[in-house]
Amino acid sequence: MKQRTLARDVTIKGNALHTGDAVTLTLKPAPVDSGYVFRRVDLSGSPEIRPRVDQVTDLVRQTTIQVGHAKIHTIEHVLSALSGCGIDNVVIEMDASEPPILDGSAKPFVDLIMRGEPVEQDKEREYFTLDAAVSVTKGQSSIIALPADELRISCTSADDRGIHTQHLSLTIDPDSYMTQIAAARTFTIYEDIEELLKLGKIKGGSLDCAVVIKGDKIISKEGLRFKDEFVRHKILDIIGDITLLGLPLKAHIIATRPGHAINAELTKALAAKLEERKKGPKKKPRPAMVMPDETALDIRRILDTLPHRYPFVMIDRVVEFVGDDSLVAIKNVSINEPYFQGHFPGNPVMPGVLQLEAMAQAAGILMLRRRSAEGKTTLFMSADKVKFRRPVRPGDQLILNAKLTKTRGDKLAAAEVTCTVDGQVVSSGELMFAVVDSSEMD
Repeated sequence: MKQRTLARDVTIKGNALHTGDAVTLTLKPAPVDSGYVFRRVDLSGSPEIRPRVDQVTDLVRQTTIQVGHAKIHTIEHVLSALSGCGIDNVVIEMDASEPPILDGSAKPFVDLIMRGEPVEQDKEREYFTLDAAVSVTKGQSSIIALPADELRISCTSADDRGIHTQHLSLTIDPDSYMTQIAAARTFTIYEDIEELLKLGKIKGGSLDCAVVIKGDKIISKEGLRFKDEFVRHKILDIIGDITLLGLPLKAHIIATRPGHAINAELTKALAAKLEERKKGPKKKPRPAMVMPDETALDIRRILDTLPHRYPFVMIDRVVEFVGDDSLVAIKNVSINEPYFQGHFPGNPVMPGVLQLEAMAQAAGILMLRRRSAEGKTTLFMSADKVKFRRPVRPGDQLILNAKLTKTRGDKLAAAEVTCTVDGQVVSSGELMFAVVDSSEMD
């Protein structure tokens, strides 16, 4: 999908919610990769701010950002509208510190964007696609973001008394945003108004730009636009607040009683993930070569040598190397092995396939002992003449005798491995494996 901006400048005027100031806001086209840029034309030098979560300074009933002496309050509605309408690059020019509140929703900003005629640009849009769950909790509020191939928000909104509990789940795209989210207005509890006034907030507030909840009654000049308008406005705010990530997001956000503070915490957590990704994946250490003069390996050296980790390390110790092509290793079988939960409850038996894996790891260590195998690892390819003669149970010590029988250069090898418990053969097999560069495993 291409990045988008506006074809022309468009302007809207109104009063700000918290400061009460009159303000003129103009949306201007911007080049690709500009993102959203706030410009305070009322301040000397017309300072610009590219909104990011690390600039947030106030989250009481609004999202405020500040860089140097330039501060912008209540940015969530205009950012929500831009993101919801799929606009990537725009300059938001203002002659005051706060956008106009208008009717308390994002719809006037959506209408403004449509008047500006969105246009595609000549570069593809970049997304941040979440690849692991992220969750934050704050008091009775919680948000979790899950991997998804789209932006979806599932939200539960509730007041302290549980009277106005609402739930909605929506996939967010320009169509759903403009028809289902943008018109939802900001709201407040009647009892909170006095405290907000004491904090110097909502100086420009009125029933023209907010819905007031008093007990089980709704006070507003206009009736509810949706029967679940409150949860829709919460989703509107989430969309606005996560724009502070700096890239459009693909994730499934599940929010319970969200607000600007916890929205910012989620965005910070996502920003940390994004920063990690920009730095690139941590390089995995290459398996170390087993040195020819080593006569045995403890578990630390085994972990240096093999790429396997819990719960798939099947060798506990190499007791001795016999010449260049044979070794004796042990695997202690404990009741704590995770596979005993299902194999079999009440009659625990070590799976034959894991005995085979232990054989492969023992044979792989032999090949990696060669000097030419430095920076290499082994991949199990095939098994022949595999036999399982007796069950292996918790408390047994599996003794593995491995011997290389054939090698083809530095790429392929074959080995015979026999496993015994208390001197009796329990399993055996002939294995083949390939030796590859460790970098090919990254």
